[in-house]
Amino acid sequence: MNTVPLGSLAAGRRAQVAGFVQEDAFAQRLMQLGLIEGAGVEILRCAPSGDPIEISVMGYALSLRRAEANLILVTPEPT
Repeated sequence: MNTVPLGSLAAGRRAQVAGFVQEDAFAQRLMQLGLIEGAGVEILRCAPSGDPIEISVMGYALSLRRAEANLILVTPEPT
């Protein structure tokens, strides 16, 4: 499957977490927040300036800077 950075998706798109660009302390923290391989995510909205973005994961909303979201690799659902 084709993976892309989470930060590259537009509002309303859904995807599944495929992994991280690098396994570090930040990636570990995101995994503790529910961003584990196979978890479904949805881009809820983006700030007018494009940063931050709000995602839905495991039934709650999480805001991330776009640079942080680009560290998360996802497999988008077909449109």
